[in-house]
Amino acid sequence: MSQSTADAPWRDLTDPRRAATVEDLEAGLKEPVFENLEIPEQLGPVTITVDDHKIKRFSFTQDDYGPWYLQGCPNFGGARIGQPALLGNDLVQLFTTRYRASKTVGFHTEEQMWFDSPVKIGERVTLSGTYVEAYERRGQGYVVMEAQAVGEDGRSIVRHRGVEILRTVPGLIAGRGASETPERRVTGEVPADARPIEAVAADTCVGDVLAPLKKTFTAEQTAVFSRIGEFVRNTHNDLQIAREAKLPTLIVQGQQQYGAAAELMARVFGAAWFTQGWLKMKFIKPLQIFDPVEFSGVVTSVTKDPEGWRLIELEVWARRASDGKLTAVGWASCRVD
Repeated sequence: MSQSTADAPWRDLTDPRRAATVEDLEAGLKEPVFENLEIPEQLGPVTITVDDHKIKRFSFTQDDYGPWYLQGCPNFGGARIGQPALLGNDLVQLFTTRYRASKTVGFHTEEQMWFDSPVKIGERVTLSGTYVEAYERRGQGYVVMEAQAVGEDGRSIVRHRGVEILRTVPGLIAGRGASETPERRVTGEVPADARPIEAVAADTCVGDVLAPLKKTFTAEQTAVFSRIGEFVRNTHNDLQIAREAKLPTLIVQGQQQYGAAAELMARVFGAAWFTQGWLKMKFIKPLQIFDPVEFSGVVTSVTKDPEGWRLIELEVWARRASDGKLTAVGWASCRVD
């Protein structure tokens, strides 16, 4: 789809149109290995425009066609807004402003985002990040990125903190557990008599379980999400690379699963999620393409502050259908009026 104006910035971190005249789209970038890290290391900034194509592309990859994104949101002036995790992968991929994306065979182990304000269609957004920490554990090199998306008026849209193994063999380490011992163990188990809820209400209480959000990520959705349109090859869109990584087939990017969990939170909390939400997830087992997965959670705490706001906290998880194993676990919270 074409840009609306001739001078509007291209929406992706790598402009695929350059392939017509440039042989190596990643020329001058570093090999993504632990030894090449610089701490701290600035990533970006890059500027993108949240256009109609970007929102619709995310709707396709996530199978999320909510009216707020395609028609308009009455809670925020009637304008169309982006899905809560729309900019998540852009933030994760900031490292490719310094490192060769197609040489990366990494493993995203942890993702955390704070949702400060919705992004509106047509808005120009600046993304910037920093590698703030690097460490080795169990023979793997981890790197921590902190990043932020800022609107054209200077307000924070989302803040990000992610943990990644920069280069590894995913098929050999997947399933070993998260990068760190979870601060509160999430089992994904709830009592048979737990009350299912679709959204928070005045009577929401500890023990309420979220009605599951069901997804099946196809090869096409996963490939588009993982930058095949920019000619980036990885374990999510290229079978040869997946096999070299000791995987039987393509796997779904952790950030794509995170987007589905954020979708569930937006359904549960409504407009409050876009300004008061927080979600942290650890990716513990791989999810193959076409393997149905369910996202759910349970309310663990409901507290009220002196101003009358309620803080609702949850444990959340993703469970694959093939064997009932959890692929991701995490925690979420949101302040509601």
